[in-house]
Amino acid sequence: MLEIAARRASRTRGPRQTDNAALAKFAAAFPHPETPDQARAAAEVLADLRAAKPMDRLLAADVGFGKTEVAMRAACAVALRGEQSAVLAPTTLLASQHFRNFTDRFAGWPVKVAELTRHTGTAERRTFFKQLASGEIDIAVGTHALLSREAKWKNLGLAVIDEEHRFGVRQKERCKEMRADVDVLALSATPIPRSLSLSLEGVRDFSVMSTPPQSRLAVKTMVAPFSRALAVEACERELLRGGQVFYVHNEIRDMESTASRLAEWLPRARIAVAHGGMTAARLESAMRRFLRREADVLVCTTIVESGLDIPNANTLVVDRADRMGISRLHQLRGRVGRSHMQAFAYFLTPQEGAMTKSAEERLAAIAAHSDLGGGFHLAMRDLEIRGAGEALGEKQSGEMEAVGYGVFHSLLKKALKELRREKAADGKESKAGGAGEALLDEVDAVVDLGSAALLPSDYVSGVNERLRCYFRLSECADEDEIALARMELEDRFGRLPAAALLLLESHRLRLLCARTGAVRIRAGKSGATIMFGENPPRAGALVRKLSAGECRMSGRNGARLDDMPEDPQKRA
Repeated sequence: MLEIAARRASRTRGPRQTDNAALAKFAAAFPHPETPDQARAAAEVLADLRAAKPMDRLLAADVGFGKTEVAMRAACAVALRGEQSAVLAPTTLLASQHFRNFTDRFAGWPVKVAELTRHTGTAERRTFFKQLASGEIDIAVGTHALLSREAKWKNLGLAVIDEEHRFGVRQKERCKEMRADVDVLALSATPIPRSLSLSLEGVRDFSVMSTPPQSRLAVKTMVAPFSRALAVEACERELLRGGQVFYVHNEIRDMESTASRLAEWLPRARIAVAHGGMTAARLESAMRRFLRREADVLVCTTIVESGLDIPNANTLVVDRADRMGISRLHQLRGRVGRSHMQAFAYFLTPQEGAMTKSAEERLAAIAAHSDLGGGFHLAMRDLEIRGAGEALGEKQSGEMEAVGYGVFHSLLKKALKELRREKAADGKESKAGGAGEALLDEVDAVVDLGSAALLPSDYVSGVNERLRCYFRLSECADEDEIALARMELEDRFGRLPAAALLLLESHRLRLLCARTGAVRIRAGKSGATIMFGENPPRAGALVRKLSAGECRMSGRNGARLDDMPEDPQKRA
């Protein structure tokens, strides 16, 4: 992953032109009123496509706010300059819907759109890969199969990852690996903590669309313990006004019994069942019945969380909502409220005391952020609950202190230097980093002072602000900058607590280590240990004297070094 990041960071490409007149014509064909946020996000993406640096942008917006249209305009710009686009979706349903939407949107344009999912036959699959390699396909829409080694692209220029939070780290890095200068646009209603953290820290670009479409109403959300009376009331209220209901029960093994129980409770309702364990034909038949209003209640798993646009379905009931994450709950809520009708979402839980603390926090967050455009705020809350994950690892959530931006930045610089060395050795680059520049690795010392060194949440309350403060400290290059950072913290948040003071001291010690060649400092009540690497640049003479017993540490805290007397008797 680090090598991929380094190669992309070192990559430069000539200016890339876009056919502005053709793009304006394509944008004018958009059948809905364009929101200001949508216009701004589209302009930012198109600017990235023209830049010398490959795009790595996260676009956050709620369901139905126009993320797909921005992706279509990007794909149009790439196709017009003769390059291919990959549109990745996490499920077959969503991939099929994207294929239909892209096909309709590009009708009349010299752009070929093709689809690859698990329902694609063997012969069709062979034809797809053949046309992909020859460049006949301009926009390939599909699931994870697009990332397989079979996929050979003639000229891949753009990778669009829809519902980015549903893909793993390695799958997303595979998009960048397929071609070093591929532009990557990730779409998500609720970005995972790792992606959001990297965006807030400035590692990747970030756009937010929070302006809702016209006539859209916020979904009224209720979190309550499960009861038959509440489930029946929710369904009957929707059926009485001629609407349809999603009833989500995420256990395939007792799906049929749940459907039978609902049929008893709602004798006049027509009920259909849909889940991923069904054959493709049965699943498609059930979905078509619901789309054609031949079924009133769809008992389903979370397979419906993406890819369905049914304006007549405006009530959602989720059984055992405590078992689901914030992103999934928000995506499910996005299945309703896609028209001018008022929509309702019921998240049903077990009785009080049967849920974990984190589940209670997730459900409290989903209930609190039910307003339009609340996905970004939910993602921020998820970042606080689960932690930021690893910048250079597979964990997408967890403690942010494990690998922060400072470590990412220093490791990336080392990888870039190594990359320059390789190019210089191969004779592909005449100079590496400037004439006479010594490509020396910087020291990344490990400093362990025996206590927590961090900004406590009761000192800097917002996770967004804490991340920015950590980033600010990681950028300090000398003690004057650390002193200035301390003044800024005290000015904004008040007197520094002990843990924050220790954090500043840790940064100061790392700077000293970089100058002296120390690689580890470990301190505790019984004393401290300093370890040096091979041939430390400035501390070498001192280390040799200490090793030979020619000098000693004095003072209560070892603050001073004195030369040892030459007379062995006096030395003793």
